[in-house]
Amino acid sequence: AAADGLGSIAIDTTQLNMSVTDPTAWATAMNNLGMVPVGLAGQQLVTDSICVPGFDPSLSMMTGITPINPMIPGMGLVPPPPPTDVPVVKEIIHCKSCTLFPPNPNLPPPSTRERPPGCKTVFVGGLPENATEEIIQEVFEQCGDITAIRKSKKNFCHIRFAEEFMVDKAIYLSGYRMRLGSSTDKKDSGRLHVDFAQARDDFYEWECKQRMLAREERHRRKMEEDRLRPPSPPAIMHYSEHEAALLAEKLKDDSKFSEAITVLLTWIERGEVNRRSANQFYSMVQSANSHVRRLMNEKAAHEQEMEQAKESFKNALTGILTQFEQIVAVFNASTRQKAWDHFSKAQRKNIDIWRKHSEELRNAHSEQLMGIRREEEMEMSDDDSGDNPSKKLRVDDSALAAQAYALKEENDSLRWQLDAYRNEVELLKQEKGQLFRTEESLTKDQQLQFLQQTMQGMQQQLLSIQEELNNKKSELEQAKEEQTHTQAMLKVLQEQLKSAKELAEINGHDESQANEINVLTVALVNQDREKNSEKRSPGLKSEKEALLIGIISTFLHVHPFGANIEYLWSYMQQLDSRISANEIEMLLMRLPRMFKQEFTGVGATLEKRWKFCAFEGIKTI
Repeated sequence: AAADGLGSIAIDTTQLNMSVTDPTAWATAMNNLGMVPVGLAGQQLVTDSICVPGFDPSLSMMTGITPINPMIPGMGLVPPPPPTDVPVVKEIIHCKSCTLFPPNPNLPPPSTRERPPGCKTVFVGGLPENATEEIIQEVFEQCGDITAIRKSKKNFCHIRFAEEFMVDKAIYLSGYRMRLGSSTDKKDSGRLHVDFAQARDDFYEWECKQRMLAREERHRRKMEEDRLRPPSPPAIMHYSEHEAALLAEKLKDDSKFSEAITVLLTWIERGEVNRRSANQFYSMVQSANSHVRRLMNEKAAHEQEMEQAKESFKNALTGILTQFEQIVAVFNASTRQKAWDHFSKAQRKNIDIWRKHSEELRNAHSEQLMGIRREEEMEMSDDDSGDNPSKKLRVDDSALAAQAYALKEENDSLRWQLDAYRNEVELLKQEKGQLFRTEESLTKDQQLQFLQQTMQGMQQQLLSIQEELNNKKSELEQAKEEQTHTQAMLKVLQEQLKSAKELAEINGHDESQANEINVLTVALVNQDREKNSEKRSPGLKSEKEALLIGIISTFLHVHPFGANIEYLWSYMQQLDSRISANEIEMLLMRLPRMFKQEFTGVGATLEKRWKFCAFEGIKTI
């Protein structure tokens, strides 16, 4: 026996009970071939195991089985290839009218074309010239039921079987040499070549099966969708007084409010409201309105939970940032010469990589935390502007113009510094490309990173100064509009006073009326002077600003060399966490006689500091 699928083909040589019609010719033929004559009556050409083992023709018709590609070995109708290490043993096959001799086992197997989908037809070439349809049917009907044989005059034919698996049995006969009877004539012998044939009927039947499987799959999916589809909502009842009373009770219940409000909306859209039912509908609408306060309380509770979650996230992020700072400090301490010399080259490389990675993560977390703080500052500023919408800054025209001019100059200087930094960065890049990776190049990389960071800071300062400049321009325009409006009002009042005086003199009123008119004019003039003085020297808006000015004055007085706005803001934030750096800077800019701004340092160490100068103004006076 050969392989598992081919063992049943081997025939026992002891079974020689077949009757031979012409023993002499039979013996001569067998002796010429050097084979023992073997034959069985009604012998099956190819067993089922050589094809698809245990093949069920109705398998592809089962529902739920997706269409398979018949050309994939082991998955479709093509049987898995036999093991290469086990040789296939083919034996002589005897029929009533002919004999089939196997090919030389040392020759390569016969080649076949690509199997068409749904193939039930085979091409048989190399037939003997004297072969008839009866002999062909006698040979191939043992492979399965034959539905049609189309024989040509040129020694080939097409055979169509009833099922697809029968084609595999017929392909097995490819390479056999066929001899009619015991004749040695060339016309009575030929070497068979069996191959797949492409027939329109086979492809049509295969397409029909695929369409049927697709229909079954669509039906199965539709049934599954229908099964998983949520049920339809219940139908809404019609309006009646009894149903309206029940609905009014449901509207008062928080758990049934959603269902009840849907019914109420449907009734109103249907047009159930009339003079008779208007009171009932009004009471139901009033009940619906009573839930507004509950919903607002729920929203406030959820907002409070969100604020708590934000606060906890910010605290956790602050703790993470602190730990990152500690890790970066450890790396910086390790890179100092005292400890750096004791590490190997590989260890230094790893420490440098770790330090850069930690610094990047530290900077990312720091930017995220600063973004959260900026959002809180914006929310606080929005709240302050919403609480006091009528309070506006009233500054003198000359002071606003001076501040705008100073901001422009500062903007230009920052631009020049930014250009200088860019040139330095380009020079450093060029030097970096020319020099090797030495200690100097590492220090230059650090300088380059520091310059980039400072350049980013300068850009941010430039943007903030531009925003302040725009704000000052808008305030200047508002102050001009107010001044023109007050001048126009003053002119109108003066004209009215003149006309009143003339009428008093013409009508001959007494001196008391004239005195009253004079007193009124003096009061208007004094009021105008007070307004002008208020414009020239803007006062403090609230007690909070006075307290801030006192604390800032004390803080800057003990710092004779001044302090930058970030240092001042960090100190003030310990006293009031709601205060912002922008608010402190605006307050300092409003009082130029008490606080002045100076620039210290050169190049990358340029820094903007605020100083307390109120006592200097007193000394000059």
